[in-house]
Amino acid sequence: MSSRTLQLRTRTLDLASPVVMGVLNVTPDSFSDGGRFSMPGAARAHALAMAADGAAIIDIGGESTRPGARPVSAEDELARVLPVLEALVAAAAPPVSVDTTKPGVMRAAAAAGAELINDVNALRAPGALAAAADSGCAICLMHMQGKPRTMQAAPHYDDVVGEVYDFLARRVEACIAAGIESSRLALDPGFGFGKTLDHNLALMRHLGRFTGLGLPVLVGVSRKSMIGAVTGRPVDQRLAGGLALAALAVSAGAAIIRSHDVAATRDALAMTAAVLAADDQGEQG
Repeated sequence: MSSRTLQLRTRTLDLASPVVMGVLNVTPDSFSDGGRFSMPGAARAHALAMAADGAAIIDIGGESTRPGARPVSAEDELARVLPVLEALVAAAAPPVSVDTTKPGVMRAAAAAGAELINDVNALRAPGALAAAADSGCAICLMHMQGKPRTMQAAPHYDDVVGEVYDFLARRVEACIAAGIESSRLALDPGFGFGKTLDHNLALMRHLGRFTGLGLPVLVGVSRKSMIGAVTGRPVDQRLAGGLALAALAVSAGAAIIRSHDVAATRDALAMTAAVLAADDQGEQG
């Protein structure tokens, strides 16, 4: 069973019921919104709107990790992220997560008020473990095969569920050895990051296995290509598929759902959680 809390830098995130992490891409080349929120004012307004819709945490990304994306410098990433992060902290918004792989960005973001570091590279960059440990932030460790620019070229696994599970277990051990308490850790199997449709479906089908590591499980499938592959829908028409996957993920024990569509996802999670919490007596009357 996974933990029902996650220790952030200055507060504790209650996960007794599943929560929504709102996605805020401040990149000019985001796959989902085409750079609509790359300006600080628009980004701040969107983040506050997501908070009003029920986001428990806001995840800011200053470097695109879509398939084929090219890396950006730490300086460019910070120039995109810090103004928005500082504005949200000043506005007393929900806790802010920063989606980054770079130790320098992690340190600067924590100093500016970030509460969580969401790393698609699971703290494998040189210096990332130390930066994360020193930050005091919560950490989400994600599995990714390869790098964003090439990860979808030819992903291969002999046993995708077992290999992703073992990878995350090893990264948890590395974090604990580096002085990061387990209470600060969450896990993400990395849907769409170096995985085919079949790999993604297998991970969702067996998602409950990952709760066996005793840590909160985060799932990010919002608007992703796996939904398009099954439904034939373009990016801006994948909400229904994403809500179905969110409900399945929560039913399997996921605690945090990362989504672009906060209000609808919050409602889907609330209904799913209510059904899961209901006793076996059924309705009376």
